[in-house]
Amino acid sequence: MSTFDLSSSHGGGRRGADRPSVRSGMRPGRRANTTITPQGTPNRRNTELVLLAFAVLVPILAYANVGLAMDNRLPAGMLAYGAGMGALALVAHLAMRRFAPYADPLLLPLGTLLNGLGLVMIWRLDKAGKLLRGNFPAAANQLMWSALGIALFIGVIVVLKDHRILQRYTYISMAVALVLLAAPAFFPSRAEDFGAKIWIRFGSFSIQPGEFAKIILTVFFAGYLMVKRDALALASRRFMGLYLPRGRDLGPIIVVWLLSILILVFETDLGTSFLFFGLFVVMLYVATERTSWIVVGLLLSFGGAALVATSESHVKTRIDAWLDPMAAFSPHPPPGSTEQIGQTLMAFGSGGVTGTGLGQGRSWLIQFAAKSDFILGSFGEELGLTGMMALFLLYALVVQRGLRTAVAARDPFGKLLAVGLSSAFALQVFVVAGGVTGLIPLTGMTMPFLAQGGSSVVANWALLALLLKISDSARRPSAEPTQAAQS
Repeated sequence: MSTFDLSSSHGGGRRGADRPSVRSGMRPGRRANTTITPQGTPNRRNTELVLLAFAVLVPILAYANVGLAMDNRLPAGMLAYGAGMGALALVAHLAMRRFAPYADPLLLPLGTLLNGLGLVMIWRLDKAGKLLRGNFPAAANQLMWSALGIALFIGVIVVLKDHRILQRYTYISMAVALVLLAAPAFFPSRAEDFGAKIWIRFGSFSIQPGEFAKIILTVFFAGYLMVKRDALALASRRFMGLYLPRGRDLGPIIVVWLLSILILVFETDLGTSFLFFGLFVVMLYVATERTSWIVVGLLLSFGGAALVATSESHVKTRIDAWLDPMAAFSPHPPPGSTEQIGQTLMAFGSGGVTGTGLGQGRSWLIQFAAKSDFILGSFGEELGLTGMMALFLLYALVVQRGLRTAVAARDPFGKLLAVGLSSAFALQVFVVAGGVTGLIPLTGMTMPFLAQGGSSVVANWALLALLLKISDSARRPSAEPTQAAQS
């Protein structure tokens, strides 16, 4: 079996060296089976507190750096910002101490650090936004959404007693996720959405339901694959060194493929479609350990993308911009060309290895997208290649800790759910970073925690909370039955 062994029973699992037990003696003349809860097992909450202090201090120093660079003085609201961010982090930490004491100590500080750095960059670009029309201030709104995200994080930690409860809602999760994915198609898109229908708007309020659908879909996939993994792992024939699944076993993946194509056609949302389909294929491979599913998934993915690219003008425009990002600067730019990809690549080049310094770049020329889709370009110019590598390392640590949680989980549902949540996070980082750097066509998704977007920051705090609840269950010392012999 692979590292992700899904054969363990409910609540089972091998006891590791980090789960010591305490055996107590029994009174003479008695024989009984007694469950003893181990004491003294380190829960790493003090480590989390120290890391949280560091995660709050770094954005405060970055905030001061921006103020000194742009105004030659410390920002007037620096102390209030630091106190507010520190208070939110402390409340989340206290909730962890009470309701998830054995959870991973790194995930909360990592989310806090990324969220704090994103707030600083959005505020920095707000200050430069006076030079450009339509570059409205967004830092205050982003701070409000970040507070709501941490509140939801605390709510999940407190209310969700056991992650296995979510398994009861497998098919309800599928229905809710499909409704969330389909809903934006029935709302009109605005000119600034560039043809994509991924928002639901009520006046000035908007929400991107796909951010929440990725979490709910992961719950469905985990519950479904835990039950169906044995049937999906069967193979009917061997072809070119691969075990191809039976026709009837292809049903679920065909349905998911068709749904992803429909999202592309009706909502022209390349990012959500890729995330939706890629998430299912990754979880399917982990559940069945069949390489053939990866091959089938890639073939269907490329086939669907090619089909839609030839028939949907919005997707075709994004592919053309990817193939020639500098076309907008030519004397006769083609229709639908955009300057943002070319400007972002120039921002990366301007940053070099060490960057221009916080507050000293010109990435605000990318206009409003500098704070949302292309915020990595802003970081790349002002922090350089070194800063970008540090940011990607932070994201890699989130994914690594999530996968480590999956390995340690004692129940099959928890393993698959942790793999799915970590994979969804990793896929979103990949498609955003790949689109901004020109590796793949631009998808229009937001960089988790960094970019402007209320739905994204709230949903990703909820994702971290679920990972931490699984981690708490996996790392919690298991009680051990002991027997005392009759003397």
